[in-house]
Amino acid sequence: MPFKGGIYIKRAYYSNSINNFLIDDNNLILGELSKQHSYSLEELQKNAWIEQIKILKKSLENISEGHIFFEFSIPRMGKRVDNIIIYKDSILVFEFKVGSKKFDNYAVEQVTDYALDLKNFHEGSHYSKIFPILVSTESEKKYEDISIYHENLFKPLLINSDYIESLFTKISSVCSEKDIDPKQWERSIYKPTPTIIEAAQALYKGHNVKEISRSDAGAINLSKTANCLNNIIEYSKENSKKSICFITGVPGAGKTLAGLNIATERMKADEGEHAVFLSGNGPLVEVLREALTRDKVLSEKSKGIKITKKEASIKSNAFIQNIHHFRDEYIISSTSPIEKVVVFDEAQRAWNLEQASSFMKRKKGLADFNMSEPEFLIDVMNRHNDWCTIVCLIGGGQEINTGEAGLEEWIRALQNKYLDWDVYYSNLIETDANYLNDENLRNWLKKNSNKKTDLHLAVSLRSFRSEKLAEFIENIIDLNLDNAKLLYKQLKENYPIVITRSLESGKEFIRNSSKGSERFGLIASSGARRLRAHGIDVKNEISASNWFLNNKSDIRSSYFMEEIAIEFDIQGLELDWTCMCWGADFYLEKNRWKYRSFKGTKWQNMNSEIGKKYLKNAYRVLLTRARQGMVIFIPEGSGVDETRDRKFYDHTYEYFKSIGVTEV
Repeated sequence: MPFKGGIYIKRAYYSNSINNFLIDDNNLILGELSKQHSYSLEELQKNAWIEQIKILKKSLENISEGHIFFEFSIPRMGKRVDNIIIYKDSILVFEFKVGSKKFDNYAVEQVTDYALDLKNFHEGSHYSKIFPILVSTESEKKYEDISIYHENLFKPLLINSDYIESLFTKISSVCSEKDIDPKQWERSIYKPTPTIIEAAQALYKGHNVKEISRSDAGAINLSKTANCLNNIIEYSKENSKKSICFITGVPGAGKTLAGLNIATERMKADEGEHAVFLSGNGPLVEVLREALTRDKVLSEKSKGIKITKKEASIKSNAFIQNIHHFRDEYIISSTSPIEKVVVFDEAQRAWNLEQASSFMKRKKGLADFNMSEPEFLIDVMNRHNDWCTIVCLIGGGQEINTGEAGLEEWIRALQNKYLDWDVYYSNLIETDANYLNDENLRNWLKKNSNKKTDLHLAVSLRSFRSEKLAEFIENIIDLNLDNAKLLYKQLKENYPIVITRSLESGKEFIRNSSKGSERFGLIASSGARRLRAHGIDVKNEISASNWFLNNKSDIRSSYFMEEIAIEFDIQGLELDWTCMCWGADFYLEKNRWKYRSFKGTKWQNMNSEIGKKYLKNAYRVLLTRARQGMVIFIPEGSGVDETRDRKFYDHTYEYFKSIGVTEV
C-alpha cells in the first residue's frame, strides 16, 4: 500500500482478491465501504453499493483470478470510480448507473475520463490495457466490439449488468501472458496534475491538497509550503506582527495551486480572517469564480437544495477577487480592509510607479498618486492595527504587459517604508536573477529577512506527458537547435507535437486526439492580426468563462474552435489540447527572430527591447498551455498579399521541420 511521509494512504474503500470478495459477507463489505466514506452517507449511495455487490458477486463467480477495488480515488477529479478490476494484464474501470435504462453521453464521458486519469497520472497504468466500462443496469443489451481508442486505452464498453461475465471472455482474447501485480499496481505513484479550475473546485469543496495532488515529492513540497505559511500566519496572529511571504517555483510547480490552497485552509481555520485570493489576471478570476459558482449550484442540487447562481456567487466572488477592484476600493476608502490574509497571484506583474501613476491620472483623476502598485497594496494592509499576512506568488520570465514591476518593486517598498514588517522569502530569490537582479536589494533582503527553503516549490507538477515541455519550448524560443532536437525525441512519445499548413487539418488532429471531456481550442498571439485571412480574428474578445467552461454543444466554448483565445485570455489557465496558430508578428529570418506589430495596413518592426521581451513571453505562454499535446498551425502565406508574405511563415515552418517535428 502507498505511504506518504510514513502515513498509510488507502486509495480504495474496499480492496480484495476476487476470490476473497466472493466469500466475504455482503454486510461486511458494505460496512467497510460505509466506514471509509467520510461524508454523510445517503440512502441512495448505500442502496447503489448493495446492488453493485450483488451484481458483481453473481458476475464474477466463475472468475478465478483478479483483484477488485470499490470506490478507488481519482485525485485529479476529486472523485472516486465505482469499481476497478485488475484482470490479467488489463485494468477494467467500471461506472455503474444503477436502475438506468440508457447510456447518457455524460456517463460515457465520465468513465472515459476516469480511464484517462489512470492512464495519464497513475504510474502503474501508463502502459497497461485500460477498458472503460459503463454499466446501465436496466438497459437493453448493448455492446461494441473491443477496439483501441489510443495507446492501449480501449473504446468505452456500454453494457447491462447481465453482460459483465461474458465481457471477461472477450477481454481475455486480447490479453497477453504478463499479468499485472495488483498490489504493486496499487502501490504505484499517483501524479495527478489538476487543471487550476479542477483544483479550485476541489479545494473550495473542502478537499485537502493531498487528495488532488501527486503522492510523491510534488505533494510533499506543496504540503511543506502550506505548513510553512500556516506557521508564519499563526505566529503573526499570536504576536500582532505584519508579515509578507514570497513564494517561488520551477515551471509547472503549482504556485497558483499553493496560493488557492493556503487561502482555502485559512478560510477553514478562521472565517474571521476573510482570507482572499487576489489576481490581476482578469480571465483567470472570471473563470474560477464562474466555475466555483456553477459547481456550488450543482452540488446543492444533488442534495435536493435549490440555490440560485446569484446566491452561490456571493461567497466565491468574495473568495477570489480581481486585484484591481481590491486596489480601487481602498483608493476610495481609508479604512483598514476586512481581509487579514491576502494571496497575490502573479505578484511580479503588479505595476511599477510610472505605470501606476499614469493609470491613476488617466483613469481615476488622481494627479498626485505617487506609489507603485506593490507599495500601495502593502500600504493598504499596513492599515491594520494588529496583524496581517500577505502571500506573494512570484513567477520568473512571465511578464507580458507594459509596466509590470517584478519582485524588485515589492522589496524596494519594504526597504524604504515598511521596515517593521517580517519578510519571508524562498532561497531561490538569492541566486536566480530572473527573480531579483538588483544586488543592493538582494543584500538588504539577506540581512533583514527570513529565508525559508519551504517557500520554494522545487518539483514540477506537470504530468508525465508534458514535464519536459517548458524546457523544450525554452530551447525553441532561444534557438538552441541541438537541445530542441534532443528534447523533442524525449517528448514526442508521450506528448504529441505536430505542425500543419492547414487549419482544418490542425482542427481535425486535436478533435481526433482528445478523448472523453478533454478540452481543446484555438489559441494565438494578440499581435497575429493577419490570421484574420484564415477566419481567426484575434481582436474579437471572448467570454473566458464560456470559452473555458461550456460544453461541446455550445458554439461559444473552446470545443467549437470558432472563437480564439489570446495570451491574455489563457495565461494561468490550460487546455488538454491546443491548436496554436502562428502569426507574422514573430517569425524567423536569417536564424533570428523578427518582432513586429501591425499598424493600419502594414507591419512595423518592433525596436523596443521591452516590447520584444513581452512578445517573446507571449509565444512562450501560448506554447506551454497544452497538457496532453498540440498542433502548431503555420500558414502557407500569400503571393499577392504583402502582409502575409510567404517568407513570414516559411522559415519558421522549416525551423520546426529541422527539429524533427512531424507534419500533418
